[in-house]
Amino acid sequence: MAHALAVAERSNARSGALPGDQIGAEDFERLASLVTRETGIKLPASKRLMIEGRLRKRMRACNKPDLHAYCRYLFDQGGIEAEMIHLIDVVTTNKTDFFRENEHLQFLESRMVPELLQRGSNGRLLKVWSAASSNGAEAWSIAMVLEDMLRQRRDFRYAILGTDISTVVLEQARRAIYSTEAMAPVPAEKRQRYVMEARGNDLRGEVRIVPELRRRARFDRMNLMDERYPYDRDVDVIFLRNVLIYFDKNDQAAVVSRLVGHLRPGGYLVVGHSESMVVQQANVRPAGPTIFQKG
Repeated sequence: MAHALAVAERSNARSGALPGDQIGAEDFERLASLVTRETGIKLPASKRLMIEGRLRKRMRACNKPDLHAYCRYLFDQGGIEAEMIHLIDVVTTNKTDFFRENEHLQFLESRMVPELLQRGSNGRLLKVWSAASSNGAEAWSIAMVLEDMLRQRRDFRYAILGTDISTVVLEQARRAIYSTEAMAPVPAEKRQRYVMEARGNDLRGEVRIVPELRRRARFDRMNLMDERYPYDRDVDVIFLRNVLIYFDKNDQAAVVSRLVGHLRPGGYLVVGHSESMVVQQANVRPAGPTIFQKG
């Protein structure tokens, strides 16, 4: 028995696997390469402990005794195809808030929309795309701003598209149900107009975006790493904030180029505050704080 254990330990050492509920170095490298290939997201070795914690739920869902067995299921037993969507949900970071980087929304209201409407945007239909929509907080924040403007001028319509690679956050975006704490950044007058108490005994302490806004938005699953995006090419405004930082330079340039191709002339691309340098090479010009306009 002692000899058998010694052989197993040497085998694990050679393969990079560790006994117990951990991911070995070789398996983590394979997992990181898979994630990067499918999503563009980089997983450095420093993230291994975090990924182990997140994968334990999938390990249990697949009835595997530990993470080593789960990795064998993925890489040696053909489990990747069935698990891919779940893996992406697990490894993607979906940090977002309502009215995050509010200066972008103020710019949308003060300059983008008036200018686009003056240009006769799409027959007065404004098309706005939240291209990494996460749980919908960004899309619903945009909707609140546009709905307020619509109440004042009533000379346009708007439609919002939200896309993300994670099925989990997309489901929340579609339901549009959030904790009351999540609504704290929403200005009080907008909370009063566009947020209602969620109904149902199991939804106490939660709120929901009003139906008028929910009718204006739709949410689809889409991978920014895809070579083509199946959407209109006359979009007025695209928000892509705090996502490019997870990609390497080549993927950053490719994603930006594809998205700019979906903007109408004069349309705007909005990125995160640490991402403006990525956009400099695209066919756009600076128009505001990390805001770019297509020529």
